[in-house]
Amino acid sequence: MHGKRFVASVLYALNGIRLAVCNERNMRIHLVAMIAVIVAATVFRITKTEWLVLLLTIGAVISLEIVNSAIERTIDLVTDEYRPLAKEAKDLAAGAVLFFAFLSIIIGISIFLPYLYVFFKNSLHFHK
Repeated sequence: MHGKRFVASVLYALNGIRLAVCNERNMRIHLVAMIAVIVAATVFRITKTEWLVLLLTIGAVISLEIVNSAIERTIDLVTDEYRPLAKEAKDLAAGAVLFFAFLSIIIGISIFLPYLYVFFKNSLHFHK
């Protein structure tokens, strides 16, 4: 019986991810960025530690986006009229995503900049 409940909960969670991907433009933007980062990490053969940092960063951004969407839907369910506290709650949730998205850009730059430097340095020397 516990196995059926576990499978059902996993299916509900996967449906939540599907809803976020299908209905949230920002989630699709994050997914495109995630794919680009994973391709770059593979091409540059980053270290295991760098992979772990990137995966944690990607996971945090995607998770925050899903939580933000859940908060927005919950507020929309509770009220359809303008309420200052509802707006603040939505803005706070969106701010959390934005803050960590900017932080993830800084993390990505700090990981990839040395690889890009070596790549372009070698490319320029190769053509001389």
